[in-house]
Amino acid sequence: MLLVAAIGMTAAGVSAYLIQRERVLARIDDRLASTVEGLQCIADGCDGSERPASVLDFLGQAMTRVLPDHNESTLGLIDGRPRLRPSSGISFRLEDDPEFIARVVDEADADHVVRGTAATEFGALRYAIIPVRIQDDAADGLYVSAYDLDAALSEITEAFRTYWFVAAGALVIVGLVGWFVSGRILHPLRTLRRAAAGIGEDDLTTRIDARGTDDVSDLSRAFNAMLDRLQRSFDAQRRLLDDVSHELRTPITIVRGHLELLDPDDPSDVADTRELAIDELDRMNVLVDDIALLVKTSRPDFLERAPVDVAELTEQVLTKASALSARHEWRLGERAHVVAMLDATRITQAWLQLAENAAKYAPAGTTVELGSRLAPSDGDGEVLELSVHDDGPGIPQEKLDWVFDRFARAEVGRGVAGSGLGLAIVAAIAAGHGGRAYAQNSEGAGARVVIAVPYDTEGEPDAAHPGR
Repeated sequence: MLLVAAIGMTAAGVSAYLIQRERVLARIDDRLASTVEGLQCIADGCDGSERPASVLDFLGQAMTRVLPDHNESTLGLIDGRPRLRPSSGISFRLEDDPEFIARVVDEADADHVVRGTAATEFGALRYAIIPVRIQDDAADGLYVSAYDLDAALSEITEAFRTYWFVAAGALVIVGLVGWFVSGRILHPLRTLRRAAAGIGEDDLTTRIDARGTDDVSDLSRAFNAMLDRLQRSFDAQRRLLDDVSHELRTPITIVRGHLELLDPDDPSDVADTRELAIDELDRMNVLVDDIALLVKTSRPDFLERAPVDVAELTEQVLTKASALSARHEWRLGERAHVVAMLDATRITQAWLQLAENAAKYAPAGTTVELGSRLAPSDGDGEVLELSVHDDGPGIPQEKLDWVFDRFARAEVGRGVAGSGLGLAIVAAIAAGHGGRAYAQNSEGAGARVVIAVPYDTEGEPDAAHPGR
Protein backbone atom coordinates (compact mmCIF):
# COMPACT_ATOMS: atom_id res chain seq x y z
CA MET A 1 0.00 0.00 0.00
CA LEU A 2 2.81 2.38 0.86
CA LEU A 3 4.66 1.56 -2.37
CA VAL A 4 1.57 2.18 -4.48
CA ALA A 5 0.87 5.43 -2.63
CA ALA A 6 4.49 6.56 -3.06
CA ILE A 7 4.43 5.77 -6.79
CA GLY A 8 1.15 7.62 -7.19
CA MET A 9 2.36 10.68 -5.29
CA THR A 10 5.66 10.72 -7.23
CA ALA A 11 3.90 10.46 -10.58
CA ALA A 12 1.47 13.23 -9.63
CA GLY A 13 4.23 15.53 -8.30
CA VAL A 14 6.63 15.03 -11.22
CA SER A 15 3.82 15.48 -13.75
CA ALA A 16 2.66 18.70 -12.11
CA TYR A 17 6.25 20.01 -11.94
CA LEU A 18 6.97 19.26 -15.60
CA ILE A 19 3.71 20.86 -16.72
CA GLN A 20 4.38 24.02 -14.71
CA ARG A 21 8.00 24.10 -15.96
CA GLU A 22 6.88 23.93 -19.58
CA ARG A 23 4.45 26.76 -18.95
CA VAL A 24 7.24 28.95 -17.51
CA LEU A 25 9.53 28.17 -20.44
CA ALA A 26 6.73 28.96 -22.87
CA ARG A 27 6.18 32.35 -21.20
CA ILE A 28 9.95 33.08 -21.43
CA ASP A 29 9.97 32.16 -25.14
CA ASP A 30 6.98 34.46 -25.68
CA ARG A 31 8.83 37.29 -23.98
CA LEU A 32 11.93 36.70 -26.12
CA ALA A 33 9.72 36.80 -29.20
CA SER A 34 8.25 40.10 -27.98
CA THR A 35 11.79 41.45 -27.57
CA VAL A 36 12.54 40.57 -31.20
CA GLU A 37 9.39 42.40 -32.31
CA GLY A 38 10.36 45.44 -30.22
CA LEU A 39 13.81 45.57 -31.78
CA GLN A 40 12.32 45.30 -35.27
CA CYS A 41 10.08 48.23 -34.42
CA ILE A 42 13.17 50.30 -33.45
CA ALA A 43 14.90 49.33 -36.67
CA ASP A 44 11.90 50.33 -38.80
CA GLY A 45 11.19 53.54 -36.86
CA CYS A 46 7.57 52.40 -36.41
CA ASP A 47 7.02 54.59 -33.36
CA GLY A 48 7.79 57.83 -35.24
CA SER A 49 11.43 58.04 -34.20
CA GLU A 50 14.30 58.28 -36.65
CA ARG A 51 15.83 55.08 -37.86
CA PRO A 52 19.21 54.26 -36.25
CA ALA A 53 22.10 55.39 -38.36
CA SER A 54 24.57 52.84 -37.08
CA VAL A 55 24.76 49.60 -35.16
CA LEU A 56 25.97 51.49 -32.13
CA ASP A 57 23.04 53.91 -32.39
CA PHE A 58 20.57 50.97 -32.72
CA LEU A 59 21.98 49.16 -29.70
CA GLY A 60 21.96 52.39 -27.68
CA GLN A 61 18.27 52.96 -28.44
CA ALA A 62 17.53 49.29 -27.65
CA MET A 63 19.20 49.51 -24.26
CA THR A 64 17.29 52.70 -23.51
CA ARG A 65 13.85 51.79 -24.82
CA VAL A 66 13.63 48.01 -24.23
CA LEU A 67 13.64 47.59 -20.47
CA PRO A 68 14.77 44.18 -19.11
CA ASP A 69 12.10 41.95 -17.58
CA HIS A 70 12.27 40.40 -14.15
CA ASN A 71 15.15 37.85 -14.04
CA GLU A 72 16.32 39.11 -17.48
CA SER A 73 19.62 40.63 -18.58
CA THR A 74 20.56 42.12 -21.94
CA LEU A 75 23.81 42.93 -23.68
CA GLY A 76 24.87 44.57 -26.89
CA LEU A 77 27.90 43.25 -28.75
CA ILE A 78 29.71 44.95 -31.66
CA ASP A 79 32.15 42.86 -33.64
CA GLY A 80 32.12 40.19 -30.96
CA ARG A 81 32.87 42.46 -28.02
CA PRO A 82 30.50 43.65 -25.29
CA ARG A 83 29.79 47.34 -25.77
CA LEU A 84 26.41 48.23 -24.33
CA ARG A 85 24.35 47.10 -21.39
CA PRO A 86 21.38 48.46 -19.38
CA SER A 87 22.35 50.95 -16.77
CA SER A 88 20.18 49.35 -14.08
CA GLY A 89 17.34 46.92 -13.41
CA ILE A 90 19.27 43.70 -13.98
CA SER A 91 20.24 41.08 -11.40
CA PHE A 92 23.22 39.68 -13.30
CA ARG A 93 25.57 40.93 -16.04
CA LEU A 94 26.21 38.74 -19.04
CA GLU A 95 29.60 40.28 -19.77
CA ASP A 96 30.89 38.86 -16.47
CA ASP A 97 30.89 35.36 -18.02
CA PRO A 98 33.46 35.27 -20.87
CA GLU A 99 32.60 31.68 -21.72
CA PHE A 100 28.97 32.59 -22.33
CA ILE A 101 30.04 35.59 -24.48
CA ALA A 102 32.25 33.27 -26.55
CA ARG A 103 29.33 30.84 -26.97
CA VAL A 104 27.04 33.63 -28.12
CA VAL A 105 29.58 34.79 -30.72
CA ASP A 106 30.03 31.21 -32.01
CA GLU A 107 26.29 30.50 -32.23
CA ALA A 108 25.29 33.84 -33.76
CA ASP A 109 23.74 33.77 -37.23
CA ALA A 110 23.80 36.92 -39.35
CA ASP A 111 20.40 36.16 -40.89
CA HIS A 112 18.37 34.43 -38.13
CA VAL A 113 17.53 34.77 -34.47
CA VAL A 114 19.18 32.00 -32.46
CA ARG A 115 17.60 30.65 -29.28
CA GLY A 116 19.11 28.27 -26.76
CA THR A 117 19.69 27.23 -23.17
CA ALA A 118 23.10 27.24 -21.51
CA ALA A 119 24.57 26.40 -18.12
CA THR A 120 26.60 29.37 -16.96
CA GLU A 121 28.15 30.65 -13.79
CA PHE A 122 24.85 32.47 -13.18
CA GLY A 123 22.93 29.21 -13.53
CA ALA A 124 20.79 27.98 -16.40
CA LEU A 125 20.02 30.74 -18.93
CA ARG A 126 17.39 30.80 -21.64
CA TYR A 127 18.64 33.23 -24.27
CA ALA A 128 18.01 34.74 -27.68
CA ILE A 129 20.76 36.11 -30.02
CA ILE A 130 19.39 38.77 -32.38
CA PRO A 131 21.69 39.88 -35.25
CA VAL A 132 21.86 43.65 -35.91
CA ARG A 133 22.90 45.00 -39.35
CA ILE A 134 22.57 48.64 -40.39
CA GLN A 135 23.05 49.70 -43.99
CA ASP A 136 26.12 51.85 -44.55
CA ASP A 137 27.64 50.46 -41.31
CA ALA A 138 30.17 47.64 -41.64
CA ALA A 139 30.00 46.72 -37.96
CA ASP A 140 28.35 43.43 -36.92
CA GLY A 141 26.02 43.85 -33.96
CA LEU A 142 24.36 41.32 -31.65
CA TYR A 143 21.60 41.97 -29.18
CA VAL A 144 21.51 39.27 -26.49
CA SER A 145 18.58 38.76 -24.13
CA ALA A 146 18.87 36.03 -21.45
CA TYR A 147 16.54 34.84 -18.68
CA ASP A 148 17.73 33.23 -15.46
CA LEU A 149 15.80 29.92 -15.53
CA ASP A 150 16.65 29.02 -11.94
CA ALA A 151 15.11 32.28 -10.71
CA ALA A 152 12.12 31.94 -13.05
CA LEU A 153 11.50 28.36 -11.87
CA SER A 154 12.24 29.07 -8.21
CA GLU A 155 8.57 29.35 -7.23
CA ILE A 156 7.50 26.02 -8.71
CA THR A 157 10.75 24.41 -7.49
CA GLU A 158 10.02 25.57 -3.96
CA ALA A 159 6.42 24.41 -4.29
CA PHE A 160 7.64 21.04 -5.52
CA ARG A 161 10.07 20.79 -2.59
CA THR A 162 7.21 21.61 -0.20
CA TYR A 163 5.10 18.99 -1.93
CA TRP A 164 7.77 16.36 -1.24
CA PHE A 165 7.80 17.18 2.47
CA VAL A 166 4.00 17.01 2.60
CA ALA A 167 3.97 13.77 0.59
CA ALA A 168 6.57 12.20 2.87
CA GLY A 169 4.53 13.19 5.92
CA ALA A 170 1.38 11.81 4.26
CA LEU A 171 3.15 8.51 3.58
CA VAL A 172 4.16 8.28 7.22
CA ILE A 173 0.56 8.92 8.30
CA VAL A 174 -0.75 6.43 5.73
CA GLY A 175 1.77 3.88 6.98
CA LEU A 176 0.76 4.34 10.62
CA VAL A 177 -2.97 4.28 9.87
CA GLY A 178 -2.53 1.33 7.49
CA TRP A 179 -0.54 -0.57 10.11
CA PHE A 180 -3.24 0.06 12.71
CA VAL A 181 -6.16 -0.76 10.40
CA SER A 182 -4.54 -3.82 8.85
CA GLY A 183 -3.69 -5.06 12.33
CA ARG A 184 -7.33 -4.80 13.35
CA ILE A 185 -8.47 -6.41 10.10
CA LEU A 186 -5.96 -9.25 10.25
CA HIS A 187 -6.49 -9.95 13.96
CA PRO A 188 -9.72 -11.91 13.34
CA LEU A 189 -7.99 -13.75 10.50
CA ARG A 190 -5.15 -14.75 12.81
CA THR A 191 -7.72 -15.82 15.39
CA LEU A 192 -9.49 -17.74 12.64
CA ARG A 193 -6.26 -19.47 11.67
CA ARG A 194 -5.48 -20.39 15.28
CA ALA A 195 -9.01 -21.68 15.76
CA ALA A 196 -8.80 -23.77 12.58
CA ALA A 197 -5.42 -25.14 13.66
CA GLY A 198 -6.73 -25.96 17.14
CA ILE A 199 -9.76 -27.91 15.98
CA GLY A 200 -9.45 -31.62 16.63
CA GLU A 201 -11.68 -34.62 16.29
CA ASP A 202 -12.68 -34.41 19.95
CA ASP A 203 -12.84 -30.61 20.34
CA LEU A 204 -15.17 -28.49 18.22
CA THR A 205 -16.03 -26.03 20.97
CA THR A 206 -13.70 -23.22 19.79
CA ARG A 207 -15.57 -20.15 18.55
CA ILE A 208 -14.46 -16.74 17.32
CA ASP A 209 -15.73 -13.53 18.87
CA ALA A 210 -17.35 -11.90 15.82
CA ARG A 211 -18.16 -8.21 16.22
CA GLY A 212 -19.02 -5.54 13.70
CA THR A 213 -20.56 -5.70 10.24
CA ASP A 214 -17.50 -5.88 8.00
CA ASP A 215 -16.53 -8.78 5.73
CA VAL A 216 -14.10 -10.26 8.25
CA SER A 217 -16.79 -10.31 10.93
CA ASP A 218 -19.16 -11.99 8.46
CA LEU A 219 -16.43 -14.53 7.71
CA SER A 220 -15.99 -15.20 11.43
CA ARG A 221 -19.72 -15.72 11.88
CA ALA A 222 -19.79 -18.05 8.86
CA PHE A 223 -16.86 -19.97 10.36
CA ASN A 224 -18.69 -20.26 13.69
CA ALA A 225 -21.81 -21.47 11.87
CA MET A 226 -19.70 -24.06 10.05
CA LEU A 227 -18.29 -25.27 13.38
CA ASP A 228 -21.83 -25.47 14.76
CA ARG A 229 -22.88 -27.64 11.83
CA LEU A 230 -19.80 -29.82 12.19
CA GLN A 231 -20.39 -30.22 15.91
CA ARG A 232 -24.03 -31.14 15.34
CA SER A 233 -22.95 -33.61 12.67
CA PHE A 234 -20.30 -35.19 14.91
CA ASP A 235 -22.69 -35.29 17.85
CA ALA A 236 -25.33 -36.93 15.66
CA GLN A 237 -22.76 -39.41 14.38
CA ARG A 238 -21.65 -40.20 17.92
CA ARG A 239 -25.25 -40.65 19.07
CA LEU A 240 -25.95 -42.87 16.07
CA LEU A 241 -22.96 -45.08 16.87
CA ASP A 242 -23.99 -45.24 20.53
CA ASP A 243 -27.59 -46.05 19.61
CA VAL A 244 -26.60 -48.64 17.00
CA SER A 245 -24.19 -50.35 19.38
CA HIS A 246 -26.91 -50.42 22.03
CA GLU A 247 -29.55 -51.77 19.63
CA LEU A 248 -27.23 -54.45 18.21
CA ARG A 249 -26.07 -55.55 21.62
CA THR A 250 -29.56 -56.81 22.55
CA PRO A 251 -29.99 -59.42 19.76
CA ILE A 252 -26.36 -60.47 20.09
CA THR A 253 -26.81 -60.98 23.84
CA ILE A 254 -30.01 -62.94 23.25
CA VAL A 255 -28.44 -65.23 20.63
CA ARG A 256 -25.29 -65.72 22.69
CA GLY A 257 -27.25 -66.52 25.82
CA HIS A 258 -29.37 -69.15 24.07
CA LEU A 259 -26.34 -70.67 22.39
CA GLU A 260 -24.54 -70.94 25.74
CA LEU A 261 -27.56 -72.69 27.27
CA LEU A 262 -28.20 -74.85 24.21
CA ASP A 263 -28.43 -78.62 24.83
CA PRO A 264 -27.01 -80.13 21.63
CA ASP A 265 -28.53 -83.50 22.50
CA ASP A 266 -32.06 -82.07 22.66
CA PRO A 267 -33.43 -81.73 19.08
CA SER A 268 -36.31 -79.50 20.18
CA ASP A 269 -33.96 -77.15 22.02
CA VAL A 270 -31.72 -76.94 18.95
CA ALA A 271 -34.72 -76.19 16.71
CA ASP A 272 -36.04 -73.51 19.06
CA THR A 273 -32.62 -71.87 19.39
CA ARG A 274 -32.13 -71.96 15.61
CA GLU A 275 -35.51 -70.30 15.06
CA LEU A 276 -34.76 -67.64 17.68
CA ALA A 277 -31.30 -66.91 16.22
CA ILE A 278 -32.73 -66.54 12.69
CA ASP A 279 -35.44 -64.22 13.99
CA GLU A 280 -32.88 -62.05 15.82
CA LEU A 281 -30.61 -61.96 12.73
CA ASP A 282 -33.57 -60.89 10.61
CA ARG A 283 -34.25 -58.11 13.09
CA MET A 284 -30.59 -57.06 12.92
CA ASN A 285 -30.79 -57.06 9.12
CA VAL A 286 -33.84 -54.76 9.22
CA LEU A 287 -31.98 -52.51 11.62
CA VAL A 288 -28.92 -52.32 9.32
CA ASP A 289 -31.13 -51.58 6.30
CA ASP A 290 -32.91 -48.80 8.18
CA ILE A 291 -29.59 -47.30 9.28
CA ALA A 292 -28.32 -47.37 5.68
CA LEU A 293 -31.49 -45.65 4.50
CA LEU A 294 -31.23 -43.05 7.26
CA VAL A 295 -27.66 -42.26 6.20
CA LYS A 296 -28.80 -41.80 2.58
CA THR A 297 -31.30 -39.14 3.62
CA SER A 298 -28.44 -36.66 4.18
CA ARG A 299 -27.19 -36.99 0.60
CA PRO A 300 -28.19 -34.24 -1.88
CA ASP A 301 -29.39 -36.80 -4.47
CA PHE A 302 -31.68 -38.62 -2.03
CA LEU A 303 -34.82 -36.96 -3.40
CA GLU A 304 -35.94 -36.73 -7.01
CA ARG A 305 -38.81 -34.27 -7.14
CA ALA A 306 -41.43 -34.14 -9.87
CA PRO A 307 -44.96 -32.74 -10.24
CA VAL A 308 -47.35 -34.99 -8.29
CA ASP A 309 -51.18 -35.00 -8.18
CA VAL A 310 -51.64 -35.07 -4.40
CA ALA A 311 -55.27 -36.28 -4.49
CA GLU A 312 -54.34 -39.23 -6.69
CA LEU A 313 -51.30 -39.99 -4.52
CA THR A 314 -53.53 -40.01 -1.41
CA GLU A 315 -55.82 -42.64 -2.97
CA GLN A 316 -52.84 -44.77 -4.04
CA VAL A 317 -51.29 -44.73 -0.57
CA LEU A 318 -54.64 -45.67 0.99
CA THR A 319 -54.94 -48.63 -1.39
CA LYS A 320 -51.45 -49.84 -0.42
CA ALA A 321 -51.99 -49.21 3.29
CA SER A 322 -55.27 -51.20 3.37
CA ALA A 323 -53.24 -54.34 2.60
CA LEU A 324 -51.18 -53.87 5.76
CA SER A 325 -53.97 -55.04 8.07
CA ALA A 326 -57.40 -56.56 7.61
CA ARG A 327 -58.21 -55.94 11.28
CA HIS A 328 -58.82 -52.23 10.76
CA GLU A 329 -61.21 -50.12 8.76
CA TRP A 330 -59.25 -47.95 6.34
CA ARG A 331 -60.89 -44.68 5.39
CA LEU A 332 -60.05 -41.87 2.97
CA GLY A 333 -60.23 -38.43 4.56
CA GLU A 334 -60.08 -35.07 2.84
CA ARG A 335 -57.87 -34.73 -0.22
CA ALA A 336 -55.87 -31.78 -1.52
CA HIS A 337 -56.62 -31.39 -5.23
CA VAL A 338 -53.32 -29.74 -6.06
CA VAL A 339 -50.14 -30.52 -7.97
CA ALA A 340 -47.00 -30.30 -5.83
CA MET A 341 -43.29 -30.90 -6.36
CA LEU A 342 -42.58 -34.09 -4.40
CA ASP A 343 -40.55 -37.27 -4.53
CA ALA A 344 -43.55 -39.58 -4.81
CA THR A 345 -41.56 -42.72 -3.94
CA ARG A 346 -40.07 -41.32 -0.71
CA ILE A 347 -43.32 -39.64 0.33
CA THR A 348 -45.17 -42.93 -0.20
CA GLN A 349 -42.53 -44.74 1.85
CA ALA A 350 -42.87 -42.28 4.74
CA TRP A 351 -46.66 -42.22 4.55
CA LEU A 352 -46.87 -46.02 4.60
CA GLN A 353 -44.53 -46.09 7.59
CA LEU A 354 -47.04 -43.95 9.48
CA ALA A 355 -49.87 -46.21 8.33
CA GLU A 356 -47.94 -49.31 9.42
CA ASN A 357 -47.41 -47.85 12.88
CA ALA A 358 -51.12 -47.11 13.15
CA ALA A 359 -52.01 -50.65 11.99
CA LYS A 360 -49.66 -52.21 14.54
CA TYR A 361 -50.73 -50.36 17.60
CA ALA A 362 -54.33 -49.24 17.10
CA PRO A 363 -56.88 -51.71 18.52
CA ALA A 364 -58.45 -54.14 16.06
CA GLY A 365 -61.71 -52.97 14.57
CA THR A 366 -60.86 -49.28 14.88
CA THR A 367 -60.64 -46.83 11.98
CA VAL A 368 -57.40 -45.56 10.40
CA GLU A 369 -57.85 -42.49 8.19
CA LEU A 370 -55.42 -41.16 5.57
CA GLY A 371 -55.86 -37.67 4.20
CA SER A 372 -54.17 -34.64 2.66
CA ARG A 373 -54.94 -30.96 2.81
CA LEU A 374 -53.47 -27.48 2.40
CA ALA A 375 -53.05 -25.55 5.64
CA PRO A 376 -51.71 -22.07 6.47
CA SER A 377 -48.03 -21.96 7.34
CA ASP A 378 -46.41 -19.98 10.12
CA GLY A 379 -45.01 -17.57 7.52
CA ASP A 380 -46.24 -16.70 4.06
CA GLY A 381 -47.86 -19.31 1.83
CA GLU A 382 -49.29 -22.73 2.68
CA VAL A 383 -48.05 -26.16 3.69
CA LEU A 384 -49.19 -29.52 2.38
CA GLU A 385 -50.18 -31.87 5.20
CA LEU A 386 -50.19 -35.65 4.60
CA SER A 387 -51.68 -37.30 7.67
CA VAL A 388 -52.60 -40.62 9.30
CA HIS A 389 -55.23 -40.56 12.03
CA ASP A 390 -56.04 -43.59 14.19
CA ASP A 391 -58.30 -44.37 17.14
CA GLY A 392 -55.59 -45.97 19.27
CA PRO A 393 -54.39 -45.05 22.76
CA GLY A 394 -52.46 -42.00 21.56
CA ILE A 395 -48.99 -40.89 22.58
CA PRO A 396 -48.01 -39.68 26.05
CA GLN A 397 -48.04 -35.88 25.94
CA GLU A 398 -44.52 -35.51 27.31
CA LYS A 399 -43.13 -37.73 24.53
CA LEU A 400 -44.71 -36.07 21.51
CA ASP A 401 -41.59 -33.94 20.95
CA TRP A 402 -39.11 -36.81 20.54
CA VAL A 403 -41.04 -39.72 19.00
CA PHE A 404 -39.28 -38.95 15.69
CA ASP A 405 -35.80 -39.30 17.20
CA ARG A 406 -33.73 -42.36 16.34
CA PHE A 407 -34.56 -45.46 18.39
CA ALA A 408 -37.24 -43.55 20.28
CA ARG A 409 -40.17 -45.70 21.39
CA ALA A 410 -43.19 -44.35 23.15
CA GLU A 411 -44.78 -46.39 25.84
CA VAL A 412 -48.46 -47.25 26.28
CA GLY A 413 -48.52 -49.80 23.53
CA ARG A 414 -46.92 -47.75 20.69
CA GLY A 415 -43.58 -48.51 19.06
CA VAL A 416 -42.74 -51.55 21.16
CA ALA A 417 -41.52 -53.60 18.20
CA GLY A 418 -39.37 -52.62 15.22
CA SER A 419 -35.97 -51.03 14.81
CA GLY A 420 -36.95 -47.70 16.27
CA LEU A 421 -35.83 -45.92 13.10
CA GLY A 422 -39.10 -45.82 11.17
CA LEU A 423 -40.28 -42.43 12.42
CA ALA A 424 -36.73 -41.04 12.20
CA ILE A 425 -36.72 -41.94 8.49
CA VAL A 426 -40.11 -40.26 8.11
CA ALA A 427 -38.74 -37.10 9.73
CA ALA A 428 -35.67 -37.20 7.45
CA ILE A 429 -37.81 -37.51 4.31
CA ALA A 430 -39.96 -34.58 5.46
CA ALA A 431 -36.86 -32.50 6.20
CA GLY A 432 -35.49 -33.35 2.76
CA HIS A 433 -38.60 -31.72 1.28
CA GLY A 434 -38.02 -28.65 3.43
CA GLY A 435 -40.73 -29.59 5.90
CA ARG A 436 -41.16 -31.53 9.13
CA ALA A 437 -43.01 -34.42 10.71
CA TYR A 438 -44.99 -34.08 13.93
CA ALA A 439 -47.57 -35.92 16.02
CA GLN A 440 -50.50 -34.69 18.05
CA ASN A 441 -53.15 -36.39 20.12
CA SER A 442 -56.76 -36.01 19.04
CA GLU A 443 -59.37 -34.57 21.38
CA GLY A 444 -61.31 -37.81 21.43
CA ALA A 445 -58.96 -40.75 21.08
CA GLY A 446 -55.95 -41.74 19.04
CA ALA A 447 -53.19 -39.74 17.46
CA ARG A 448 -52.73 -37.74 14.27
CA VAL A 449 -49.28 -38.00 12.71
CA VAL A 450 -48.48 -35.51 9.94
CA ILE A 451 -45.87 -34.98 7.24
CA ALA A 452 -45.95 -31.21 6.53
CA VAL A 453 -43.99 -29.89 3.51
CA PRO A 454 -44.00 -26.45 1.86
CA TYR A 455 -46.52 -26.25 -0.98
CA ASP A 456 -44.60 -25.82 -4.23
CA THR A 457 -46.77 -25.81 -7.37
CA GLU A 458 -45.91 -26.99 -10.82
CA GLY A 459 -48.70 -26.12 -13.20
CA GLU A 460 -52.17 -24.86 -12.27
CA PRO A 461 -54.20 -26.61 -9.54
CA ASP A 462 -57.89 -27.27 -9.99
CA ALA A 463 -59.95 -24.12 -9.82
CA ALA A 464 -62.39 -25.37 -7.22
CA HIS A 465 -59.77 -26.71 -4.82
CA PRO A 466 -62.09 -29.25 -3.20
CA GLY A 467 -60.94 -30.77 0.03
CA ARG A 468 -59.05 -27.80 1.35
